[in-house]
Amino acid sequence: MNSEQFEKVRSGRGFVAALDQSGGSTPKALAQYGIPETAYSSEEEMFGLMHEMRARIIRTPSFNGDRILGAILFEGTMDRDIDGRPTADYLWDEETVVPFLKVDKGLAAEADGVQLMKPIPDLEPLLARAVQKNIFGTKMRSFIKLPDEAGIKAIVSQQFELGRQILAAGLVPILEPEVDIHSPGKGEAEVLLKAAIAEGLAALPDGQYVMLKLSLPDEDDFYAEFVHHPSVLRVVALSGGYHRDEADAILARNHDIIASFSRALTEGLTAQQSDEEFDALLEKTIAAIYDASVNKV
Repeated sequence: MNSEQFEKVRSGRGFVAALDQSGGSTPKALAQYGIPETAYSSEEEMFGLMHEMRARIIRTPSFNGDRILGAILFEGTMDRDIDGRPTADYLWDEETVVPFLKVDKGLAAEADGVQLMKPIPDLEPLLARAVQKNIFGTKMRSFIKLPDEAGIKAIVSQQFELGRQILAAGLVPILEPEVDIHSPGKGEAEVLLKAAIAEGLAALPDGQYVMLKLSLPDEDDFYAEFVHHPSVLRVVALSGGYHRDEADAILARNHDIIASFSRALTEGLTAQQSDEEFDALLEKTIAAIYDASVNKV
């Protein structure tokens, strides 16, 4: 593990950019970027266009390690180059941004009010390839719709089970048990989730670290105990469908939690914008997310 990257993630000022849209969410992300489905005729073309969007974001002057600690990549992005260099190497060597990799294969059907992750049959070789490509950590998402105790315990158990496998490969896992912001029992689900995560953390051996990526909570500083937990490298928040300004406002009230936004990061960016327009909007967005991550009310 890269010790310089470890220290940057643990104590750096900034946020984590989520650039990890996968096959299911890519058409929607491209459409929001101004590229309709009629613009491509194959999955390879679709992912090529998505990589061009991500590379355009990464190349902008505002996207660098001064305000961005890390970037979460889709597998196809990890396997592609930016300006002739592997994406992970470009991020760290040129931008001082720590590279992470999304490793889950999407969500299973809902049961007990939650959606577990689908099986990841090729996880071991994927982790080995990530290590070879100088990836620092991973991310995997599951989804909580209702405050069902059995379902939430199952989600957290799965996250930690896979997390231990990722730790054994020498990578730092980001555990992401997202709570639906539209859930009628969101606050109750967060109480159950916090209890289950606390149990999972207590079982980790000393010297092993995970990161937590959590929905912005109903109660400010609800996850403060995790921020200071000896086994938690960093707690980051997902925007979860909130518009950027609302997400920034909620985040600013949660001390020592930083952003890991996806939709809120790319909101308003389009392929049709000139480089000047694109860069100006991204600069404004990055500045606002950074401020919400480090300047707390």
